[in-house]
Amino acid sequence: MIAASGERSGDGEDRVIKMSEIAVMFARENGERFVSELKALLRIPSISTDPKHAADVRCAAEFVAAELRRIGMEHVQLIETSTPETVIAPSSGPAQMIAGRTGHPLVYADYLHAAFAADGKPATTVLLYGHYDVQPPEPLDEWQSPPFEPTERDGNLYARGAVDDKGQMWMHVKALESLLSTSGGKLPVNVRVIIEGEEEVGGEGIAAFVREHPDELRADVALVSDTEMFAPDLPTLCVGLRGMIYTEIEARGARTDLHSGMYGGAAPNPFVALAQIIAKLKDDLGHILIPHFYDRVAAPSAVELQAWKALPFDEEHYRETEVGSMELTGEPGFSVLERTWARPTLDVHGIAGGFTGVGAKTVIPARALAKLSMRLVPDMTTAESYALYKAYVESICPAGIALEVRLIHSGDPIVVSTENRYVRAATSAMRAVFGKETVYVRGGGSIPIVGDFIRTLGIPTLLMGFGLPDDNLHAPNEKFHLANFHRGIESIVRFLGSV
Repeated sequence: MIAASGERSGDGEDRVIKMSEIAVMFARENGERFVSELKALLRIPSISTDPKHAADVRCAAEFVAAELRRIGMEHVQLIETSTPETVIAPSSGPAQMIAGRTGHPLVYADYLHAAFAADGKPATTVLLYGHYDVQPPEPLDEWQSPPFEPTERDGNLYARGAVDDKGQMWMHVKALESLLSTSGGKLPVNVRVIIEGEEEVGGEGIAAFVREHPDELRADVALVSDTEMFAPDLPTLCVGLRGMIYTEIEARGARTDLHSGMYGGAAPNPFVALAQIIAKLKDDLGHILIPHFYDRVAAPSAVELQAWKALPFDEEHYRETEVGSMELTGEPGFSVLERTWARPTLDVHGIAGGFTGVGAKTVIPARALAKLSMRLVPDMTTAESYALYKAYVESICPAGIALEVRLIHSGDPIVVSTENRYVRAATSAMRAVFGKETVYVRGGGSIPIVGDFIRTLGIPTLLMGFGLPDDNLHAPNEKFHLANFHRGIESIVRFLGSV
């Protein structure tokens, strides 16, 4: 039951502004404690892709739920998830059914007692999203400090998950605490919180929950902090994300591993087959060779391209400090920002099989596996793009090889409108904190649930992140600039107080 606690009086707006200012002061006074709590969460190795860490993932969920309960949020609960059965259709042989699995739990909480805003209109309901799962930390020998022992250096907090996304998710929790603790347990808006533990493995559990229980997440706007600022001290809203298709290609040759001296020249080699297939997926300039793959690629508008040209971007600095390669690659005729934000890509992430130990073993492996993904842009769809990819891969399969192409997970690309009052509230909040105007960018990565919020819940989604381009997310020495952690909390406090 929603109970009224909003103000209809003429000074209601002033009261909300004062509430935000007091909450910001509370956040500043408790900043060290907030960081200490975040470190405790970061020590939990909640690696969602590794079954050995299932208990750790649940431990992280319980940690977050306990904190939401402590600060005064209501209806706090863990929601169990599962993935549906999946049909795999190999290029030869019968289709196979892969059973669904139990997923990692969602964390839900809410506060639904704000009936009216300061101006007398119905109070806004904000859906806050984040994820508590993290990527594997390997290669471990490249970390300067242990990945699950948070360490402060040079104003940064180093740990796996520091910025992606435990640190940024914790900003939401601490912004709520700051408001609840300074206003008698009240919030200026209605809030629903949904935090998942499978973002790093595709987010199938939360996607199913959104489809099956949309009323339980009913809101006016969603706020996501899982992106980055374009540059230090430059407030940023991400208004577009590329989609994702993550796949496996399994190549099988002989019934068992074979001696290359006895059978080389007669037996098919799955590794060679994968190499031949992969080599035919892109040309030397990085152009994807899958027929019709580019048919539905929507180009950025002239206004957007002009805005990107005005951003403070140094290509050589990007190459040297962020990429660290001898030169940049990609399709000619497009800028780096266009190639990373508005063009589809195809990448190989790993090849497994055969013998890779010390010394020599002259084996022709019976099986080899490659993991590949594609990033998609508007107006591409995951279903059509995957179908084109699968058909092409199967068409170039070398003789003697049985091939199986599997879809692991996917998410559609999105572009977010900036023409709404929620964007204006967000930019106003960040202007108060950073003293600068907000820039609009796209992100090269994917957050699958954002598309579900937009399509299924029908609500605009704000991507207001506070990471930095050199934060090494998904890589060794991941970090979160602590100044941005604190400024993120203040920005979210001000946003919730003004939206």
